[in-house]
Amino acid sequence: MFNHTNVIDLTHTITNGMPVYPGTSAPRIAQSCTVSQNGFAEKELTLCSHVGTHMDAPAHIINNAETLDALPTATFIGSACLLDVSSASAISFDILMKHERTIAQCDFVIFASGHEKYWGTETYFSPFPVLDKEAATWLTTQKLKGVGIDAISFDTMDASELFIHTILLSHGLVLIENLTNLASITESMFTFAALPLKIHESDGAPVRAIAILP
Repeated sequence: MFNHTNVIDLTHTITNGMPVYPGTSAPRIAQSCTVSQNGFAEKELTLCSHVGTHMDAPAHIINNAETLDALPTATFIGSACLLDVSSASAISFDILMKHERTIAQCDFVIFASGHEKYWGTETYFSPFPVLDKEAATWLTTQKLKGVGIDAISFDTMDASELFIHTILLSHGLVLIENLTNLASITESMFTFAALPLKIHESDGAPVRAIAILP
């Protein structure tokens, strides 16, 4: 049975003025119709494909790679584990090896960097732990559908190239960024779902991400 105690929302609300990756246009939400004036309510939304809690498709970085709308729906749901990397400066291969058996049972690995607590402040764009090359490469050898993190990117903010993105996306994984509320996940294994908007040839899309606890 699903209820408010075992279904955890991991999604930031999309709002005007929300944090976005530098250079990305912020969402614009306007009330185009109201019940009092038009008999129904409707909002006009203008937003980029990588705002808020969102998913990167392989096509985000790799030419002619798959877009989200081309992926099987089963790509977006599966078993997951949560790894606390908040005390690490980088997510290394050695850290992953401590959880190798658990990762082997997962479709998704979710990294809790602790950075979600800075959402809405300039500190959100400050350094946060990211995968190093060896760790990212090893993850591509596992039977994963994707990886997620509670930070704005899988690469450092000063990266000249999206190197870690390239490693992961070139092997067909999807990436979920800007997750939140990870501290509410109290189980070592859970069901994770992140359903992207079905946009034609989408390189990425906002998602409603949830954890379903056993």
